[in-house]
Amino acid sequence: MPVGELFLAAFLQVLFDRLASPELLAFARREGLKKKLDKWRKLLSMIQKVLDDAEEKELHAQSTAVKEWLEDLKDLAYDVEDILDEFATEALRCKLKVKNQASTSKVRNLIPAYFSGLSPYAIMLRTRLESNIKDMTPRFKDLVARKGELNLKELVDRSSEKIRGTVQAPTSVVNEARVYGREGDKKALLDLLKSQAQESVDTQVSVIPILGMGGIGKTTLAQLIYNDQEVESLFDLKAWACVSEDFDAVRVTKTILRSISPGSRDDNDLNLLQIGLKEALKGKKFLVVLDDLWNDRYHDWTILFTPFEAGAPGSVVIITTRNREVANTTSTTEAYQLDLLSNDASMSIFTHHALRAKDFSSHPHLKDFGEEIVRKCKRLPLAAKVLGGLLRSKLQDRDAWEEILNSEIWNILEQRREIVPALMLSYYHLPSHLKRCFAYCSILPKDYEFEEKEVVLLWMAEGLIQPQQKEKEMEDLGSKYFRDLLARSFFQQSNDKKSRFMTHDLINDLAKSVAGNTCFRMEDRVEGSKQGSIFTKARHLSYLGDQYDGFKKFEAFSELTCLRTFLPLMLPYPGWCFLTSYVSLELSPTLRCLRVLSLNGYHITKISN
Repeated sequence: MPVGELFLAAFLQVLFDRLASPELLAFARREGLKKKLDKWRKLLSMIQKVLDDAEEKELHAQSTAVKEWLEDLKDLAYDVEDILDEFATEALRCKLKVKNQASTSKVRNLIPAYFSGLSPYAIMLRTRLESNIKDMTPRFKDLVARKGELNLKELVDRSSEKIRGTVQAPTSVVNEARVYGREGDKKALLDLLKSQAQESVDTQVSVIPILGMGGIGKTTLAQLIYNDQEVESLFDLKAWACVSEDFDAVRVTKTILRSISPGSRDDNDLNLLQIGLKEALKGKKFLVVLDDLWNDRYHDWTILFTPFEAGAPGSVVIITTRNREVANTTSTTEAYQLDLLSNDASMSIFTHHALRAKDFSSHPHLKDFGEEIVRKCKRLPLAAKVLGGLLRSKLQDRDAWEEILNSEIWNILEQRREIVPALMLSYYHLPSHLKRCFAYCSILPKDYEFEEKEVVLLWMAEGLIQPQQKEKEMEDLGSKYFRDLLARSFFQQSNDKKSRFMTHDLINDLAKSVAGNTCFRMEDRVEGSKQGSIFTKARHLSYLGDQYDGFKKFEAFSELTCLRTFLPLMLPYPGWCFLTSYVSLELSPTLRCLRVLSLNGYHITKISN
């Protein structure tokens, strides 16, 4: 399921903002280019309005021409940003060169003086920028013309509906015999619930969040608690409601009211519904589960929560969420952080769904492949369940198991349309600025542990952090971006070092899917998991370093003329690794768009001027 268009929409919004910047407009007016840039904005606006329809058509594989159109659009967007970067670089150069203007003077006041000069450099720069702007315009017009040929229409954005429509909302019903590895979590949460259910607690109604990434089993744990016999005896009333990403207080209130008062009338008036719910809960000790809560707006939460306050002391609301901000907004106690399963529990889930058995005793010929497939699931229960179900009808087909083992797990799950939509929802709900930051993380290898500052500095170098307030330091804002992604379960804290982080393999695959061919990891080409060649229009590149990285490794890099990131990672012997002089003396000077060039860890004696 393509999610790159969500990234593309966020990217176009960045271009709109930069095209409206005072610095660029000042230069455009001075040089008589404002009308051309206005034309760009109009054409971009026409293109932006049909992105949703383009995604719809690509999603249903109606035409490869649509995919090509989207790729050309993304390529154009990057080229436009490169031009804007060149302009910003020259404006900064101007700021540094003009005397007596070095402290707080605004760049836009310097541009006219600099670009109106008649020096050969100023004339060459003006000519080059004007030429670049003129060269881009036909590409804009071509995309608009092809938009009409592809019959792309302007639609109200409904991407969330399309994604949600592929995910069946769970109910409160569970078969505990088919749940593995959550005994400790169930006991811990039951103890917490019982402590909160005591009438002596300070708050009238306690709220306990269950927090974790998509597919980790939050709903399953809530189901176990909801159906526990001991819990039955603690409460007068119980109700279960799936909230989902589109927060609808009327729907949720109606669902809860129907659960505890089956004879209540069908009404869509929130006021009447809340009056009815308040009366039904008044003086009663209740347990309510609000499954899959996304909305972190405090005002919305207080509206939904108000009728609950009529309940008796010791009442409890359990919510499940992927977002720590939601937990912080709603909770009266510390959120219960749900971790990945053990390898043994993952194996039990897989064998149950694949073999209808607890282990491989009856199918020893499949054990070796099965164990490796489970390892690729990286302890995520939903992944083990989906892959097990996929192989359920192939118990005599060892080749089919080997094929699954050698395939990209992401591609398999994407075809099954089960766990991928669940992960896509997390990405869909990211703010635009976080979408680009997350997509950039696709250059980080699987199982790679990173520090917060390392990633923040990369984002800064790539221009992905855009301060909205002058008093906000860029690095502090980058740290906030990082913590936001961590709170939304895109990053996980390392088990070994608390200062280091990593991404689950499927989250890493999500980032790769979002970034498309603009981010490239060299090991993907080596392992043959992608097209098998370096993408000539890749913008960001990383590779795993060796002790001796010779010319052969980089000979194809000369094709990557638009490269922005050159990032070696995980060098085996930092300081004692050697890099061909071709990179530092010949290749790097030709990469005019570079923002990140790291040679850290290599023993280098010469660099280009």
